[in-house]
Amino acid sequence: MLTVAFVSGTAVVAFLAVEVGPLVAADRFRDLRDPTDAERGRLASLRREAGLDIDRVAIERGSESVDVAVRGPPRRRVLFVAEGLLDASNEDLAIGLLAAEAGRVETRYTEFRAVAVASVLAVLAAIVIAAVPFDAGFASLVAIGLTAFWVGRRVQYAADARAADAVGGDRVADAFERAAAMRGVEPETGDWSTWFAVQPPLGDRIERLREDAS
Repeated sequence: MLTVAFVSGTAVVAFLAVEVGPLVAADRFRDLRDPTDAERGRLASLRREAGLDIDRVAIERGSESVDVAVRGPPRRRVLFVAEGLLDASNEDLAIGLLAAEAGRVETRYTEFRAVAVASVLAVLAAIVIAAVPFDAGFASLVAIGLTAFWVGRRVQYAADARAADAVGGDRVADAFERAAAMRGVEPETGDWSTWFAVQPPLGDRIERLREDAS
């Protein structure tokens, strides 16, 4: 009974850490404010066009970046937006990035990652307390890891495809490229090492969006 409780508890804690942890961290460690009435109305219009449904909006005060992210579990999702993205000249950029976040919400990308991490840590916990033989546990870890890498990439591409359906593939790709340029980074394309990552490189995502839009 204690073994089951320990393994199950490890899985639950890991799931919550991935699913809820980023929301708690953002709320506590970022300088946030509520949107003004004008900002709320503008963001509501942008979100409608992008197809993004969330429960709350928080603005990162003083940030000149164009970061945007949805954090939190269903019915507690919060959209975090940098002040720099609210500039009227960034409207197409905002719509593209919001559509990308909407795609991730609709495909449950964060929930998938939380389940994958919880599964890995649960197996590790079972190995540590010798609830399963080491060989069997290690084989399970490899199988779960490889499956998570493959499925995670498919889920991310599906999320991008939903964003493209909502606002156009070129628009999303343009937003990715412009955001990367504003951050001073070059979108990387994948090699053999990136197959061991849940999320495909941004350059590959942009290339696929361009191909599907043509």
